[in-house]
Amino acid sequence: MTAQTPPDKDWHIDLQRLRAETPGCSSRVHLNNAGASLMSSPVMGAITTHLELEAELGGYEAQDAKSEEIAAAYQSIARLIGGSARNIAFTENATASFAQALSAVPFNRDDVILTTRNDYASNQIQFLSLQARLGVRVMHAPDKAQGGVDTSKMIDLIEQHRPKIVCVTHVPTNSGLIQDIQTVGAACRSAGVIYLVDACQSLGQMPLDVRDIGCDFLSATARKFLRGPRGCGFLYVSERILQQGLEPLFIDMHGASWTGENSYQAIDSAKRFENWEFAWSLVLATAVAAEYATSIGIGAIQARVASLVSLLRRELSEIDGVDVLGNDDELGGIVTITVQDCDPTKIVTRLRSQNINVSAQGREHAVFDYDKKKVAGALRISPHYYNTNAEIESLLRAIGSISTGAD
Repeated sequence: MTAQTPPDKDWHIDLQRLRAETPGCSSRVHLNNAGASLMSSPVMGAITTHLELEAELGGYEAQDAKSEEIAAAYQSIARLIGGSARNIAFTENATASFAQALSAVPFNRDDVILTTRNDYASNQIQFLSLQARLGVRVMHAPDKAQGGVDTSKMIDLIEQHRPKIVCVTHVPTNSGLIQDIQTVGAACRSAGVIYLVDACQSLGQMPLDVRDIGCDFLSATARKFLRGPRGCGFLYVSERILQQGLEPLFIDMHGASWTGENSYQAIDSAKRFENWEFAWSLVLATAVAAEYATSIGIGAIQARVASLVSLLRRELSEIDGVDVLGNDDELGGIVTITVQDCDPTKIVTRLRSQNINVSAQGREHAVFDYDKKKVAGALRISPHYYNTNAEIESLLRAIGSISTGAD
């Protein structure tokens, strides 16, 4: 089989330069960008430069010395998602962001959390924890026949139950599905319902604009398609939420001032969702990653990723014993497959021995979806714009050998 994609120049991406700025490309084929992308040299440089400054000056002193750059980091993230710097809070990761947002909602017994059958596993677990502890009701809007939440039925559920919050994962971790978050957002705005979007897998691979989405919260991480470092994420918080005075359950001295023996005052920005202690080297590196993606062009990145995913789905479907899960119109940067009589975790190990990185998922990562597809798990392949045709070819050969038992 021969992998064919349009020339790189058609995507306005200087692939040679970008790969030269990605040291990991020299030693392995990295197709686990939905897990953690390979960082670029500028991102790594931002981390090490600040750590060296901390070693020289001290942690607090280095933070003070880089206060302007840290303030600019909020601007970099805001530009990437169409928001304002005051509406950005840095966190440790997307799940921490999601939990901070959920904790700000004043739930009462029998309040409804409305979500989808494709929300991230950690999110689903948080919903169930709230259900067990507070007595809220968790409702899942049904999917369309072709996959993805049925927005018309979700709108009906919003109108019927007036949920306390609606939560949607933009791109599920277990497929290339892209959910219609804009339509859901319009319905939530109309009904005055709080709307939380998990953009963990979409940030950095497709355009995001919180004004178009109409969300009150948007959670994301740096390490995936944005190509930032592990250990950093952010939460977008809308003006509506700030004006309502919502704040995280466990607000700390960074997000509020202790004003009296029995009183405190939350600050008037999304920073009320932050904690005092944070790795500012990772924040600065996340800002560099955001600027790096912006300089390439999110539209160009999305087109390149969609092309590679389309290629993968087509070529993998022609390998005997390989089942490509999902629909052919699922063109987010994730492809999941099963290989007949092969354990996905063992395939990951065998591919790593050939310097090819992918990841494995079990049923627990996506109970609704994998039960519907009647699989116990899957191999997840997630290309990014810096991957090449030759790298795709090497994966296809390796999967073919595993499928036929030659490897």
